[in-house]
Amino acid sequence: MDNRRAPTLGRKEQTATRIGNTSSVSARAVLTMARSNQSAELKLVVTNTLTVRDIQRSVAFYRDVLGATVLREGQPTFLRLGNTWLTINGGGGPTDDKPEVVASAPRDQDVLSVFLSLRVTDISRYYDLWCSRGAKFITEPKVHATELRCYTRPGWIPH
Repeated sequence: MDNRRAPTLGRKEQTATRIGNTSSVSARAVLTMARSNQSAELKLVVTNTLTVRDIQRSVAFYRDVLGATVLREGQPTFLRLGNTWLTINGGGGPTDDKPEVVASAPRDQDVLSVFLSLRVTDISRYYDLWCSRGAKFITEPKVHATELRCYTRPGWIPH
């Protein structure tokens, strides 16, 4: 792997791993999870909702490969990954709070619309760790203007 350092912007070196697709934040999920948190000081939780084809496979990836904690199983499943909460859901048709909106998993793994960016302290170490746990990256980490980065395709674990 290329061990070159990314240029910095006057701060300590920041590295990034950019991974897959996310969809919109679910306010209902945020409120539900905020109520379930035991911390009296919690005022807001930002949640990324991932609409996927296979909930169990996606949950296994976040839990077993990236080390997320499962907060609630089912449909949807809630996870905590670092300082972010994830909602893993299979999608569905319109509801009373989104009467004209359909949630569906990405159809083309080669089209990137949005992504989840995981900023890590040592991209080489995390890349090796996550690969050893089954993550499949498109490339090894590459040097870009202000960061080292690499991507996986949506769906996370190969079929």
